[in-house]
Amino acid sequence: MGQQEVYDFLKAHPIEWFTSKEISKGVNISIGSVTVCLKKLRENDEVKYKAIGKTGGKRTQYSYCFKN
Repeated sequence: MGQQEVYDFLKAHPIEWFTSKEISKGVNISIGSVTVCLKKLRENDEVKYKAIGKTGGKRTQYSYCFKN
C-alpha cells in the first residue's frame, strides 16, 4: 500500500484538490504514510500542490491535485 494508491486516488479525481487528511480517508491509509507518499510524488513532479494556510503551529498546510 502506498504511493500507487495515493496517485490513483488523485488521478480518479483530476480536477479536485485534497488535503493529506482527506486523501488518507479516501484510500484508507494512515496519514503518516500518505504524507511520505505525497512528498515523493512532489519530488518527482507528479502532483500539483498549493499552500492553503497555516496549522496551529508554524507548519503550512497543503492541498494536492493530480498533475495532467
